[in-house]
Amino acid sequence: MNMRIQIIAIAGSLLIAGFIFELIRKRKLLERYSLLWFGSALVMVILSIWRGLLDKAAALMGVYYAPSALFIVALGCGVVLFVHFTIVISGLSEQNKVLAQEVGLLREELACLREIVGQGASARGGAEGEA
Repeated sequence: MNMRIQIIAIAGSLLIAGFIFELIRKRKLLERYSLLWFGSALVMVILSIWRGLLDKAAALMGVYYAPSALFIVALGCGVVLFVHFTIVISGLSEQNKVLAQEVGLLREELACLREIVGQGASARGGAEGEA
């Protein structure tokens, strides 16, 4: 692997890790969602620094040019992140649906209770007016 590509890959990986750390520090990203990002950055740094491992990984994947294997690994990490966030969003969507249904049921119960209280008050008001 060309030294310039190696330096760019290491710098890019460290930049991503630093950016994720800064998002956590500013509380714009929860720690539980950042673990995959840090894992991906760590894999990229290891593959960027350890040339022999990247060459072996490229040979296993059948890729002739080792830096291309690095991009394939990065793409794979991105796909894993997309699937993870899709799972998280699906769970949140389901929780949102259940929450909306519960709010609807509570509103209906509240309307029924108000109606019962209103009927009781008017019945008492009518009875007091007659007495």
